Amino acid sequence: MESNKETIETLNDLVLINNDRILGYENALKDLDENDEELRPVFLELIDQSHSFKVQLGTEIEVLGKDIEQGTSTSGKLHRTWLNLKATFSGHSEKSILEECEFGEDAIKKAYESALEEEGIPNYIKDILRDQQDELLEAHDEIKALRDSAV
Repeated sequence: MESNKETIETLNDLVLINNDRILGYENALKDLDENDEELRPVFLELIDQSHSFKVQLGTEIEVLGKDIEQGTSTSGKLHRTWLNLKATFSGHSEKSILEECEFGEDAIKKAYESALEEEGIPNYIKDILRDQQDELLEAHDEIKALRDSAV
């Protein structure tokens, strides 16, 4: 039973960081130049990706007998506050937006690595997490490449 509790906690932590990711990309969309047609579809796709991940995670949480967490993580809230403060002083260049997106991708990547190291998580759930992690690594690399090409 303790294993279920820890698994649920881990999955809910991943739900929260996916919520952070969604909110981060929604904020990034607001900061984009209205004529930026290259990044807008990328950000929308990554928002959809995290919504899909949340549904998968939420299904497993409910199967284990609990409710899915709502809201965002404390660290995500602190990071967004910092971004808002930073933007007040430095503006919203494409490069700075992408740098912050990459920071968020690094954070979710670490969260999944940590979750996969947890003892007691059933193998079938680890398979789900590995599949999501593979997609997240691709997204990270795409954001990094866009950041590297930004002026």
